Amino acid sequence: MILKRLIPHLLYPDWWLKRVLRPEALARIEAAIAASEAHHHGEIRFVVEATLDFFPVWRGLSARERALEVFGRERVWDTEASNGVLIYLLLAERDVEIVADRGFAGKVDALEWETICREMETAFRAKRFEAGALIGIERLDALIKRHFPLAGANPDELENAVTIL
Repeated sequence: MILKRLIPHLLYPDWWLKRVLRPEALARIEAAIAASEAHHHGEIRFVVEATLDFFPVWRGLSARERALEVFGRERVWDTEASNGVLIYLLLAERDVEIVADRGFAGKVDALEWETICREMETAFRAKRFEAGALIGIERLDALIKRHFPLAGANPDELENAVTIL
């Protein structure tokens, strides 16, 4: 199992990410995040990692565990209303993980997050990377609007640009 998982991490070079998500696609994803955040009080961070290093994969670090690390590292939890959401894409595995801050606890069940992830992953497996990202942002927009509707001041607390690790 580990070897099967390790192979894509060893085969894909870092420049591969720049081929599947070109600067203009990243700009459109960033614009979609900014447009989404204008409709609600949630904060969205999008982080993409092409591959993991050999030893974390060998030790069994899952995409979910890595997403939790990135959630803390990117300070997605650092919003006034605890309303940050991380979309983490591990490109080598076409694995999407969504990590939401505690403000969503008891409001959104795991199946709703998982449905968004699977829809994005379907697009990524079809090599529709930009479309998959935009679908995910669109679905999150609808979900966040229900739980953190726009009212009053709406500061942009987290960076909208896609982070490439």
